[in-house]
Amino acid sequence: MSTYVNRLGEDLPRIGASPAGTAVAVWSLDTTLDVVGGHRIEDALPILDAGERERAGRLLRAGDRHRYLASHVGLRVLLGGYLGLAPQDVVLVREDCPCCDGPHGRPAVAGGAVQFSLSHSDDLAYLAFAAVPVGVDVEAVPSAAAVRDVLTALHPAETAELSALPAEEQPGALARLWSRKEAYFKGTGTGLALGLAEPYVGSGPTPSQVPGWHLTDLPTPPAYAAALALRS
Repeated sequence: MSTYVNRLGEDLPRIGASPAGTAVAVWSLDTTLDVVGGHRIEDALPILDAGERERAGRLLRAGDRHRYLASHVGLRVLLGGYLGLAPQDVVLVREDCPCCDGPHGRPAVAGGAVQFSLSHSDDLAYLAFAAVPVGVDVEAVPSAAAVRDVLTALHPAETAELSALPAEEQPGALARLWSRKEAYFKGTGTGLALGLAEPYVGSGPTPSQVPGWHLTDLPTPPAYAAALALRS
């Protein structure tokens, strides 16, 4: 499955119909923008709900807070477009956790009319929308130290794959692998609760498929990797 990545910028986007069937819409966003989808980030708080405002308020660094606000304004602009609602009228909830049934599973729209996933890394955010559970993840290529830190926590075959690569190729391969695994975890709603070893997704040019899901890599700017997981 080849997936086109739309770009959300300063202007109100031309969104189109909400994805149906197995269709998926993916958007990227530069989270340093001062205006996202026609909304100034410095005036964004009224668009967000109480939980989002509280999380933004806990971010001490101005840059981190700006990136958070930009990504959530972008999410609400796009969800509002698909649902025919103003961004501030989109009601976000949490599904039950598949591991413990607690109310901290996948973020969702009340009523479930569209499924979504949001990921951000450094100054880049990716957002995915579908009619079925979906996960998206974007990762900046990590340092060599980060490779060493997680190497033994992965699936044994993934550890072997990365270890066999020249040192200079390992960070890029880990970014590919990590984005695939995180996209799957976001799609299922389990997060990292069950560890990093399963499922095996591979670090090569093409992701290994996981039963019940379709994994695909997404195009990115240099020094990033991104992946999409869609329930099949």
